[in-house]
Amino acid sequence: MKAVQISRYGGPEVLEYRDLPKPSITAGQVLVKVRATSVNPIDWKIRSGALKLFVRKDLPFVLGCDIAGEIAEVGGGSRHKVGDAVFASLPGDTGAYAEYVAVPESLVARKPKNMTFEEAASVPACAETALQGLRDMGLVKSGQRVLVNGASGGVGIFGVQIAKALGATVTGVCSGANVTLVQGLGADEVLDYKKTDIFAPSGAPYDMVLDCVGNHDFGPFRAVMAPRSIFLTTSPKSWPGMFARQTFLNPFASKKAMLMILKHTPGSLQWISDQIEAGTIRTIVERTWPLAEVADAHRYSETSRTKGKLVMTLGA
Repeated sequence: MKAVQISRYGGPEVLEYRDLPKPSITAGQVLVKVRATSVNPIDWKIRSGALKLFVRKDLPFVLGCDIAGEIAEVGGGSRHKVGDAVFASLPGDTGAYAEYVAVPESLVARKPKNMTFEEAASVPACAETALQGLRDMGLVKSGQRVLVNGASGGVGIFGVQIAKALGATVTGVCSGANVTLVQGLGADEVLDYKKTDIFAPSGAPYDMVLDCVGNHDFGPFRAVMAPRSIFLTTSPKSWPGMFARQTFLNPFASKKAMLMILKHTPGSLQWISDQIEAGTIRTIVERTWPLAEVADAHRYSETSRTKGKLVMTLGA
């Protein structure tokens, strides 16, 4: 099969499009013929070596975490069957930039019927991250106020929609060029960070801040957070300030700060699939590339100016 792996850390030039053995499966796994995968910022952060202290993998390895495709083989006792259209976010020991991927069957969900494979591949990791952060860690419920920083990015677009689905009043933060996009996702208020001081208290404080970009330390957000509120970040850039203020998981802190590291939970992706089919959640795919042009996709992602998701296709 064709796949993309790295044998050393570095820039996009270290991405190798090459032939690798097709994986075999064991009981409890399914083999998915991948039709599309997505590019997430964590992919190029791992590729560059920036996260090698946190993400330990033996070189060489295949990058990527999102897939959408069709089941080619099933292990014993699987609830899935050959030919099923599915999507998944992969565990850390598996890479998605490949024509075939072996996946634990518990992590595979039915592809939403109202999405193409390309659209479906843009969903899993980012949507599951937003769901875990808002519902499972933030315990967001109806009537609360949520601020989503980086609302037009991969996690942010799903953060806005999932917070709304949970009944929250949502404020999104993005650049002026993306205000209309974030409004279209259902945000009750959108702040252009280039024109508005997002740390100036105005109106009721936020019960939760979902930080999807890490362009500010935790400290300034405290001014707009309610007592017993939570700041949750997906970016390592925000971690130092959290520790410096001794708020990280501190049970005595009025305003807590937490790190968001995705943990795959069976059932979460199916909840997302159901919401997509109900019309509550949608995706935004800005651009697509064939897998062989993965280096160009990484270069574009590294500009940090994407609107929604970037997808790579693997053909029929």
